[in-house]
Amino acid sequence: MTAHGDPGTRLPIKLDCTSNGEFAPVPLDPDARHARALAQAALVDGASRLGQSRRRYVVSLLGAAASLCAFNRAFAAAGRAGGSYMLAEEAPFELAAAAEALAGDEFIFDVQLHHVNPKGPWRQRAGPNAFKGMPNSNCGQADHVECFSSGALLKDVFLDSDTAMGVLSHVPGGADSNPLDFEAAGATRDSANALDGTERLLLHGRCMPTLAGELDGMDAQAARFRPAAFKTYTQFGPPGGPAGFFLDDDRHGTPFIDRARALGVRNIAVHKGLAFGQRGYEFSTSRDIGPAARRHPDMTFLVYHAGFDTSVKEGPYDPEARAGVDVLIRSMQEAGRPGNVYAELGSTWRYVMRDPEQAAHLLGKLLKAFGEDRVLWGTDSIWYGSPQDQIQAFRAFQISLEFQEKFGYPALTPALKRKVFGLNAARVYGLKPDALRGRLAKDPVQRRKAEYLNDPRPSFATYGPRTREEFLALRRLQGGQP
Repeated sequence: MTAHGDPGTRLPIKLDCTSNGEFAPVPLDPDARHARALAQAALVDGASRLGQSRRRYVVSLLGAAASLCAFNRAFAAAGRAGGSYMLAEEAPFELAAAAEALAGDEFIFDVQLHHVNPKGPWRQRAGPNAFKGMPNSNCGQADHVECFSSGALLKDVFLDSDTAMGVLSHVPGGADSNPLDFEAAGATRDSANALDGTERLLLHGRCMPTLAGELDGMDAQAARFRPAAFKTYTQFGPPGGPAGFFLDDDRHGTPFIDRARALGVRNIAVHKGLAFGQRGYEFSTSRDIGPAARRHPDMTFLVYHAGFDTSVKEGPYDPEARAGVDVLIRSMQEAGRPGNVYAELGSTWRYVMRDPEQAAHLLGKLLKAFGEDRVLWGTDSIWYGSPQDQIQAFRAFQISLEFQEKFGYPALTPALKRKVFGLNAARVYGLKPDALRGRLAKDPVQRRKAEYLNDPRPSFATYGPRTREEFLALRRLQGGQP
């Protein structure tokens, strides 16, 4: 294992301050820091009791089980009882017990993945120090930007996690400044897909309607890259121009949706929540989702991040909320609960893993408002490294009986989790998981994974900024934009 991937100082279930680069990192509170310290001690204890090296223990399911059990102890002691990670007491020491909680055969379809094109035109403007201050820029590559490349994505997502398929998405910005251009995205998709036509990756098209020429650019994308959805950021606006837009406005939102429809793309992915800053903040809220969905019943709206805002601590539903998930829920209620809207969990689930009580409220509210058929799995990888820890934590997580009875939240059954993990998104994107399974099991990616698992070397690294200094450096790279 390379130095940057030494698991001796990292947890297999990551509990840290990492941001996806769109919002400022939020420091861990004392309870989360205590949970992390207990987990580190539990890894030492578990490896010692079993007579294993730390590396062997941490890479196995036992290390993940020990980490989650330690989190439970810390949060229970702090009185955060709304949710917990359900594992048997012996799970840190018995592989069968760990596997019962943390292993699975779900069809996992991650609808939010990212990487960077190290050789893209954006680097001419960004300069040689682009991404140099990021945590994973010392991964050992001659060109540090290769640490964030398609190769890193394919290893982290398809070798080091149980993810079967994904959607490659874009970050906000214009065509000439985007770290992932369409040519590179198309090449990544082709490298992940099999010769028999089996697809591991789908692509998003990109449109920032507040930028000149963006609507016309959708035509070329649709013709060349066959996007499965068009993605937009309503709070994105160029300097000197509008600070953002709403999906239900007639200047930017409606023309964008109408153009996607005309091009035969019926899925609209929209970033909501995770505010970029004060400029355009109002456009980060989800008040427009319900009206837009009601106005365009033939379109499907995928609400990325589910409207989650790190400045709002999620609790019981508050109809007066001004930001956060409750605004999305209220917008849907006021619009008559249209059935063409889905809530996505990228960055959102990863953030609330640090607080199981907040996690219970967030998942409970979304599932109560949208139903178990309209919540989608996404992880925002590779900014958080491999998504395996998010997968394992979700497999083990349960909303407490107290919260289920008090707030009407559903139990997180295996059947419900299967829907969230991939069956819901498969339906949105017109995929048939049962037919795909057999083909994916024999494709080149799976053959490479079978060989890799003889000696797996996960790094447990995070890629995005973990400090305000790293975050501001990334913003400067983007000219002040996310």
